[in-house]
Amino acid sequence: MRVFKKELLSKILTCVLAISIPLLLLILGIQAKSYAELSKEVADLEKKQEQLVEENKKLISDISLLSSTDRIEKIATEELGMHKAETSDIVRVQMAGEK
Repeated sequence: MRVFKKELLSKILTCVLAISIPLLLLILGIQAKSYAELSKEVADLEKKQEQLVEENKKLISDISLLSSTDRIEKIATEELGMHKAETSDIVRVQMAGEK
């Protein structure tokens, strides 16, 4: 009877090992596929981040260019017909405050 139990236990253990090896390989394959997908997603996000950083640099450069005082002064004089105020053009207004 004891030999029978040992043989039965040995056969069960062999079956469990025989089944577990393919299952572990299947799990490994699923994890490898998931890792590859995540790696591709990370690479895509890094590429998108680089594009956004470059676009941001360009926009900052454009802001600097558009807000330059020389450009604003040129638009004011040429397009809007404005000129720098002379001392005689400045009118000072004083308000009498209540005490």
